[in-house]
Amino acid sequence: MLTHQPPPGHAEHSGRLQAVLDALDGMPLDRREAPYASREALERVHPGRYIEALEPAFAEAQSARVRLDPDTFISAGSREAVYRAAGACVAAVDAVMAGDDDMAFCAVRPPGHHAEPISPMGFCIFNNVAVAALHALDAHNLERVAVVDFDVHHGNGTQTVAEREPRLMFASTHQAPLYPGTGAADETGIGQNVVNAPLPAGAGSATWRRAMETRVLPALDAFAPQLILVSAGFDAHKADPLAQMELETEDFAWAARELRALALKHCQGKLVSTLEGGYDLAALAGSASAYLAALQRD
Repeated sequence: MLTHQPPPGHAEHSGRLQAVLDALDGMPLDRREAPYASREALERVHPGRYIEALEPAFAEAQSARVRLDPDTFISAGSREAVYRAAGACVAAVDAVMAGDDDMAFCAVRPPGHHAEPISPMGFCIFNNVAVAALHALDAHNLERVAVVDFDVHHGNGTQTVAEREPRLMFASTHQAPLYPGTGAADETGIGQNVVNAPLPAGAGSATWRRAMETRVLPALDAFAPQLILVSAGFDAHKADPLAQMELETEDFAWAARELRALALKHCQGKLVSTLEGGYDLAALAGSASAYLAALQRD
């Protein structure tokens, strides 16, 4: 995934993942290589025609970088990266459901939550967390899976999947207005299975925690998921250059503790997180390590 290379100066560069990996050095983690996602797993979210349509672009990218949308590029290493990013999330679900451990963190790129079923978008090509969620529902015969997304940008692609799948809950905090322009509070899915908490530019710790405590966490508790997935984007940090929220590093540790508590209450602690955004390297590294340290604290 380090060999997926957008153009120089692009926000979603390989240094992001390297910063996270460096920050996690020394933590007591069982590190596993990310496998390729299977066609079966991908097709639960992305139709075969979309997956096949990417192949000529991947082939072309072996010799020259290819632009898939205004923000999304692929290079010679991108095919392996996108298949392993989605595959990491599927493998993490399998490991957690098998009882290998109760938690997993997928240190992956490119991110996925903007990818729609039939189109790449916003740095994302396959929707990693949605692929993992539908795999959990179908391959593990679960009845309720929840995705919590605290990236500063709304996970439009994940919401699209949830809007047609009542077994899947999607809950998001995000800045609004901001790219991609979705995620209004009145977007509620099927039977209220979508919960959006849009927040204004400048919102800080107190406002964000209040939204989590009054909107996201109660809805998650009521849904009683058998597995919690987290789109862990750290770009709501006050240092991030792509948005204007004002979260502190400790806010992500707080979120980890709250989500862990609900995972212990409803699903024997089963919680899988996957990396989404975060574009200031120091803030990303510090926030990701604080989040994982808080999950491991007990």
